[in-house]
Amino acid sequence: MKKRITLKINGKDVAFDVDTPTYDAYLNALQPTNKTGPARNFLMRTVCAESRDDIKAILELPGAGVQIAAKLLEEFTPDLEIELGE
Repeated sequence: MKKRITLKINGKDVAFDVDTPTYDAYLNALQPTNKTGPARNFLMRTVCAESRDDIKAILELPGAGVQIAAKLLEEFTPDLEIELGE
């Protein structure tokens, strides 16, 4: 699956092309003591060329990478209805 997602961040439209392999790599890179590095890498791997300069500047803000990655994941992953079977 591949999906183009455009987020408005601090008034700027920033576009990302998120695909399943990059999503999986991000989740696999997350560690209990390291969230910011994998988030930054995920964003830089998925940001569209025309938005690269904007995201670099935004990522200088504390916590921005983790917040943006969370929103991308929310938009990328499908809503599943999951119930406990009997």
